[in-house]
Amino acid sequence: MMIIFDYMNMNENPLPSTTPTSPSDLAKRIRNFLIVIAAVILSVAVFLGVRTDATSTSLPQLAEASIPVDVALSNGKPTLIEFYANWCTSCQAMAPELNEIKQQYAEKLNFVMLNVDNSKWLPELLKYRVDGIPHFVYLNQKAETIAQTIGEIPRNILEANLDALIAENPLPYTQASGQVSAFNSPLTLDKSSTSDPRSHGAQVN
Repeated sequence: MMIIFDYMNMNENPLPSTTPTSPSDLAKRIRNFLIVIAAVILSVAVFLGVRTDATSTSLPQLAEASIPVDVALSNGKPTLIEFYANWCTSCQAMAPELNEIKQQYAEKLNFVMLNVDNSKWLPELLKYRVDGIPHFVYLNQKAETIAQTIGEIPRNILEANLDALIAENPLPYTQASGQVSAFNSPLTLDKSSTSDPRSHGAQVN
């Protein structure tokens, strides 16, 4: 038996071949890929920026949302007063967590914020002997001073004090103190009434 190959047909129907990619097509693909990558990076950056703006907390915002001091002293709830200043780095550092704590305890506590740069609060500055900030004052339901702490305080310590304040128990961390932003207090006291010298950032009991 003889097998005869049809060379003519084979020549007329050659096997398909792959067309090589031209340099211009390769450049277009690289450009499109880079555009996609840039779009993804930009989208992530915008998302993170919006999220940061939404979750950031400023001291003026906290102060504006705080309870007026006269209301806090008369509504029968325990109160946390914070003496602060917008330039105080320790106050700024605590602001996000304080905002969360405020929301957590909003139904049980008054949160009052007094700016030490506002001369309106001179009587309170004098009463609580404020010479370093942040300065926290804990008041019971009768607006009586229970304790005072100064400086940047860890959240768990602050929450423990607030839980005790609400339950009318002794505060566990009355001697707590942290990083303080000292300021030139505008208070002028009679030397006869200040036998114990005070220094900026000292613990107030």
